[in-house]
Amino acid sequence: MNKPSANGSAFTELILEVFRLNGLLLEAGDRLTHPVGLSSARWQVLGVVEHQPTPVAHVARIMGLTRQSVQQTADALASDGFITYTDNPHHRRAKLMTITPKGRKALDYIQKCQIDWANRVSETVSLEALETAITVLRQLQERLECYETDELDE
Repeated sequence: MNKPSANGSAFTELILEVFRLNGLLLEAGDRLTHPVGLSSARWQVLGVVEHQPTPVAHVARIMGLTRQSVQQTADALASDGFITYTDNPHHRRAKLMTITPKGRKALDYIQKCQIDWANRVSETVSLEALETAITVLRQLQERLECYETDELDE
């Protein structure tokens, strides 16, 4: 059996902390979005769509999710009137998701609440520590994106 290196052990501990943090962030997101009838998942999709009409597959790639899961979320957003599907001039079958006025209003509310929440949560952590965390997470993301999945099978 292989023994983890110091870096491997620290990385494993970081993974567990990120998983725990992700759960807490999703719970907080659900609390922030609940007053306007959304969830963290719906907020994430709406946040991508707000910039321009976007196909489901593009949102899935940006968010690192499956197209099917984003499609389910998008269909729920459309059913509740937060987005509409419009024709895509570049692809007949891949409709574009477009934010509606109801979606824009909900997103504006959530973004205001998120700013206040982020300011409160981060007030006791130094800016330098936050920037270091961002840098490390981005480095690990780049490393994972380049990592050969074949190496996992060895």
